[in-house]
Amino acid sequence: MSEKETRTNRRKTLQGTVVSDKMDKTRVIQVRWAMKHNKYLKVVRTASKYKAHDEKNDSKTGDVVRIQETRPLSKDKRWIITEIVEKS
Repeated sequence: MSEKETRTNRRKTLQGTVVSDKMDKTRVIQVRWAMKHNKYLKVVRTASKYKAHDEKNDSKTGDVVRIQETRPLSKDKRWIITEIVEKS
């Protein structure tokens, strides 16, 4: 086997909701998660927003999508949309 075939894909993947589709070929994805606070033992919910590349402009606001880490595509874009999990 060649080196390329044995290498595994170590890129991060996240799932979130499209919150903005106003830019051409770019979507803003909001990813939410919950974690337990170490001191107070309360569940803290938090969210982050990522700009992701959407080559065909398929996804719309409200869609649930899966994004994958990639090389920098612009100043803020470091993710690409790999699939649309659920249409809104």
